[in-house]
Amino acid sequence: MRAMRFRPCIDLHNSIVKQIVGGTLADGKEPTTNFTSSLSAKEYAEKYKKDNLPGGHVIMLGPGNDEAALSALQAYPGGLQIGGGINPSNAKQWLDAGASHVIVTSYIFENGSLSMEKLKELFAVTGKDKLVLDLSCRRKEDGKYYVVTDRWQTFTNLEVNKETIDMLSEYCAEFLVHGVDVEGKRMGIEEELVRLLGEHCSIPCTYAGGADLLSDLDRVKAMGKGKVDLTIGSSLDIFGGPISYDAVVHWQRQQEARASGEAKGMFGGFGRTYS
Repeated sequence: MRAMRFRPCIDLHNSIVKQIVGGTLADGKEPTTNFTSSLSAKEYAEKYKKDNLPGGHVIMLGPGNDEAALSALQAYPGGLQIGGGINPSNAKQWLDAGASHVIVTSYIFENGSLSMEKLKELFAVTGKDKLVLDLSCRRKEDGKYYVVTDRWQTFTNLEVNKETIDMLSEYCAEFLVHGVDVEGKRMGIEEELVRLLGEHCSIPCTYAGGADLLSDLDRVKAMGKGKVDLTIGSSLDIFGGPISYDAVVHWQRQQEARASGEAKGMFGGFGRTYS
């Protein structure tokens, strides 16, 4: 039985591990940065491997991050996903380098619209099982969430709703969804977005953005109906925040133990003999 998971992250800017406020990364200006680490991407990957936290993501924020990203993948082969500038020409290279999946957003959009041609081109390289589609989104005045691309600067016309999720689920293994309006701001999660994902996602989905309390793990578990995993970035103490990373790892171990116990209870009677 699958337990909801905490998903770790490594965000890279100019080859350095940073935590950046969502939507402030643009050409020609410095982004708003919450935290700059003295530890390398490799050291974070080694920590996540030691603590058995698979399924995290390495995001390359702009150019100049390939070497640092590669060091993380080599430190935890098969344990990390990679995103940032992924396209059909380099996807296989990153998978061969040790990424469990590649994460893609901007490539599959053209002039603000989803390009099925580009999606199928990418799908032909990765297959369904190695592709994560990033549906990071912002809310418009109509109250609906729309995917944003180009470092979260540009709205597309693709609404994050049941129809979109159902259609794209045919092409990918997972979704990654940042609540961009709260990303990096430690102001609480986008509850409505988490509920939407929990209601409609039939494949694994990771939400990121705004978590500022350890209890947000339980809140996302409830609102996401156990189907939505959570990434915590800026609020973790390993990124300068108030939430204990060790407490989060302990929470993860509790979830796994609970899921294991429920599985044993469900199937424990199988294989018995009766006289």
